[in-house]
Amino acid sequence: MKMIPGACALLFGAPLMAAVPAHAQDASLLDEIVVTGVRSDTAIQVARPEGVAAVAPDSAGLVARLPGAALIDNGGLSGQVQYRGLFGDRVLIRVNGQRFQGGGPNAMDPPLHYAPMPLVGTVEVDRGISPVRNGPALAGGVNAKLKEVGFGEGTGFAPAWDLMSSARSVDDSHSVGGVVGMASDRFRINLLGAYESGGDMRFPGGVIRDSGFRRDTYGLSAGWRSAAGDLGLDLRRQETGPTGTPPFAMDIRYFDTDFTRLSFASPAASTVRLEASLGHTRVEHAMDNFSLRPDPAMAAMRRRALADAETTVGEARLVFGTPTRSLSVGTDFEQVDKSVTITHPDNPDFFVTSLPGIESSRVGGYLEWRGAVRGIEAELGVRADAHRASADLARTGPAVPAGAALLAVAFNAGDRDWSGETVDLAARFWRDLGDFSPRLTLARKTRVPNAVERFSWMPTEASGGLADGNIYVGDRGLRPETAWIIESGFDWRRGAVWARPTVYYRRIDDYIQGVPFDDTPGVADTRVEMVAAMSGDPTPLRFANVDAALYGFDMDFGLQVTERLRIDGVSSLVRGKRRDVSDNLYRIAAPTLRLAATWQETDWSLGAEVAGTLRQTHVSTTNDEVASGGYAVVNLRGAWRLRPGVQLEAGVENLFDRDYRPHLAGRNRVAESDVAPGERLPGAGRGAFLTLKAAWR
Repeated sequence: MKMIPGACALLFGAPLMAAVPAHAQDASLLDEIVVTGVRSDTAIQVARPEGVAAVAPDSAGLVARLPGAALIDNGGLSGQVQYRGLFGDRVLIRVNGQRFQGGGPNAMDPPLHYAPMPLVGTVEVDRGISPVRNGPALAGGVNAKLKEVGFGEGTGFAPAWDLMSSARSVDDSHSVGGVVGMASDRFRINLLGAYESGGDMRFPGGVIRDSGFRRDTYGLSAGWRSAAGDLGLDLRRQETGPTGTPPFAMDIRYFDTDFTRLSFASPAASTVRLEASLGHTRVEHAMDNFSLRPDPAMAAMRRRALADAETTVGEARLVFGTPTRSLSVGTDFEQVDKSVTITHPDNPDFFVTSLPGIESSRVGGYLEWRGAVRGIEAELGVRADAHRASADLARTGPAVPAGAALLAVAFNAGDRDWSGETVDLAARFWRDLGDFSPRLTLARKTRVPNAVERFSWMPTEASGGLADGNIYVGDRGLRPETAWIIESGFDWRRGAVWARPTVYYRRIDDYIQGVPFDDTPGVADTRVEMVAAMSGDPTPLRFANVDAALYGFDMDFGLQVTERLRIDGVSSLVRGKRRDVSDNLYRIAAPTLRLAATWQETDWSLGAEVAGTLRQTHVSTTNDEVASGGYAVVNLRGAWRLRPGVQLEAGVENLFDRDYRPHLAGRNRVAESDVAPGERLPGAGRGAFLTLKAAWR
């Protein structure tokens, strides 16, 4: 467990989140955001000073501060990470190394929803692509590691804890959480818990109604170390209470989610190592459009949706050799059961199984080699996966209009089973030339359509988290996405100056995006369009395969001006283009730049940050996307070490109370708010925060 060591404390400086390479030999492959500080004897090599973690509850905002990353802000607990123009299932996101499916059809609970900031210890981010050992995905991987008490050094048990409490004025939010436990050199155990609550977000024009949140997390982590290896058990339950989601048609009533994971790893020094794990996740979810926001104008439009998802995952691999010279062979599987039923709270005869008993599975195997040829370090991998997906019979109640019932009949009459295979290839090369390390990545990566994209037979606003107000319908004939990737860059450090630029190009065949349902948009000449028109949108979109390309540049950089003064920066630029028609891809982040200056003393630090974006005018005309303006906000932050292991942090975000609208923010769906319905949601106004952290090991 990474604890605060004397003068090197968490959040002890830069207001800009800088990545920390996990190991010297992996610096070209992996970024590691150190959230809980570092011990002086840690194995992590700090290539640059740590940065400041966001005080907001959404850990997606923390990852979004890295090069190439951006935040899709869908509410206090529903943010998604966009990485080099890709988001959703295309980014491989895990919590404690565990893959799982969220419960909501609209990604109200994306994976980082289950990584509350009071419990996050480190966040690992694969640069560019994720290794084949982690599973199929188009973009780089994110693994949020929760805090835990690590093994000790003596035979007796020693106590340990890592706790934090914070408050934020812009939404009257507060949180408290952390871990408490004990460990010896053979046993470890800790309890973990977090409580978070917040009200409606303020912005310069008023209040974003229906943006409050509540979330509780509790569990335990335990481990046993023997000569054979380490055995670990993690149990966790998360209960998300009534939480507003202004960009969506409904709000969260609850997410009740249970995590279980059993893992084993041979000793790190072994020349033949076994690593294995088995995990299970169960999500139960309810949402509605009347409990938190104003009732619909017509009582007949009241809706409550019930959803659940159950994921079982397992993996095992053998590693022959050392961490830097090895051959790995492994296998993994993933089994998901998912369903969604839309109901009327006052009419038991109204129900629609919009995702009827979706079952999907994946079984894969891979081979990965890590070594060097003539001084060039390399990681080469290949994996193959077999996929299956099926849907149960769609059902509708007698109170459901005839149009929707006929769509269910047509869905049931069609083929509801799919199977296919995918192959991923990855090759990463780099060379350490002292203060200069060039790197090159070549890859073929794949992603199969998710349940919403393939099996949504009923036109609804379920879009996997786009939160754009459009109505979508799926397509059972969708093909897997295939990305051909090349990226190149270098890591350079000369004295007090460093920089890590990267350029990349992704050619994606069969990219999945919403397109007009037919060739006569606006003319309701099909049953799907007629049903969509009854829900207020006569121009539904269907998920379809198109051809696309993403290319761009990103970089982080810094300068140690004096012994006390440091400047850090992050810049990102990505363009997304359709290759089948003359158009831009939908929902691509605007160019961004962050600059921060930090004054660091032994026991305190002060910093200022400017973060902003340029206008985004490269928008999708096919999807009627609206351009957005540029903006810049100023943040102030500071930290004071009260005593070893205890630190106080404070700051002001959006110092000049700038009214700004991030391009990736969703559209407001809540009436009687200070944000008009259909308007892009604003960013948070000026607000102060205060955080107290205490850690002991």
